[in-house]
Amino acid sequence: MSAFKEHPLRDVLANELHTRAADEITAPAQISQFAVLTGEDNNRAIEHLAELCARMGASAPTTGANHFTTDLGGLVVRFERHTEFCSYAFVRRGRTGDMPFERPPLTAVPDDWLATLPGEVLAGVHIVLEAQDEPEHSPEELSLRHFSGNVLIAAAVGGGAAKAYSDLRLDADRFIRFLVRDVNLLPSHAGRTVQRLIEMNTYRALALLALPQAREASPVLREIDLALADIAQRMADPTNLEKDADLLRELSSLTARVEAIATTNSYRFAASRAYYQLVVRRLEDLRQGRLGERLTFSAFMDRRLTPAMTTCKSVADRTEALSTRGSRVVSLLRTRVEVDLQAQNQRLLESMDHRARLQLRLQQAVEGLSVVAIGYYMVGLVGYLAKGLKGAGVLEVSDTVVTGLAVPVVLLVVYLGLKRAKKAMGLEEGE
Repeated sequence: MSAFKEHPLRDVLANELHTRAADEITAPAQISQFAVLTGEDNNRAIEHLAELCARMGASAPTTGANHFTTDLGGLVVRFERHTEFCSYAFVRRGRTGDMPFERPPLTAVPDDWLATLPGEVLAGVHIVLEAQDEPEHSPEELSLRHFSGNVLIAAAVGGGAAKAYSDLRLDADRFIRFLVRDVNLLPSHAGRTVQRLIEMNTYRALALLALPQAREASPVLREIDLALADIAQRMADPTNLEKDADLLRELSSLTARVEAIATTNSYRFAASRAYYQLVVRRLEDLRQGRLGERLTFSAFMDRRLTPAMTTCKSVADRTEALSTRGSRVVSLLRTRVEVDLQAQNQRLLESMDHRARLQLRLQQAVEGLSVVAIGYYMVGLVGYLAKGLKGAGVLEVSDTVVTGLAVPVVLLVVYLGLKRAKKAMGLEEGE
């Protein structure tokens, strides 16, 4: 044991490389697989699988396990837990018979257990792996025997080590059928081929989950696009008398709708792109070759799946473009509103300045009257004082003369006194 300190996730990260290794399968064999959409809270799936193992006398998975494989008495079950779905595969080895799809491995699983699966089944396949020594039929006969006469998609896979056939349609029990004929398959190669077909179908279904949302969002985006263009045109029209506040309110409502669509669909669209890349990779890993004039799985997916993914990408791009355009128009309108507000504020300041000047003039007029009024009362006091002094014989001149001479002096004193008081309070004109 090394003395250095290890990261707590070292074992988890190392084991992750081996968690999805394909089981070795020897032809002949039958496989039933289905994917259950559970969402990210899929702990109930482990408990449900443990119930099946207990009923069939097998060891149960540990709590929190992401991968689990066990033998249920001739029926091998392989469980995988992913981010938003769980995958169940049931493998039965041995001769498949003339009509191998009539009794797939899933018929050995209790119906009541299947009925209580946590989540909803999104994709499922029945795969028959035929041995080399079993009778080989022509594609036309295979179509009639196993695929209800439907047009087959076929390819030589694994560089010619096997032949794979399917109509990629749901059969009567709601599963897609694949017939794989062993030409020169090693057990490990057979396991990888089966796993790639399963993952191609599962990821194909998961990728297409975004298509209904894209179709639902497309006409709404078109409506918002037209409304946004109309608002931009009304903004540019100099004869338009609508208030900017009304336009901004309408524009904010549109941008909110765009953001709601983006928020609702962003996860699904991103997941769809990732799943589509996995489908493309699994198709490449199959190393397909043509069988006659029939479409290969890659050609079929390119014709049917790629346009759907292009639609989803187009809607995602339109949503992002509308969000960007809406933000630009909102920014432009807000700038215009701010300019108008600044002009209004400027006019308000000018009006306040004008009122302040009028108030100052009124104040100056009132101050003049105040000097006169205060001077009048003070002159009256001087007159009373002069009369008293005259009556006491102290003052020899007339009290009227004293009062008259006191008028300019009193007015000057009052004026200087008020001016000094104003200066002390910082009310001098210009300050």
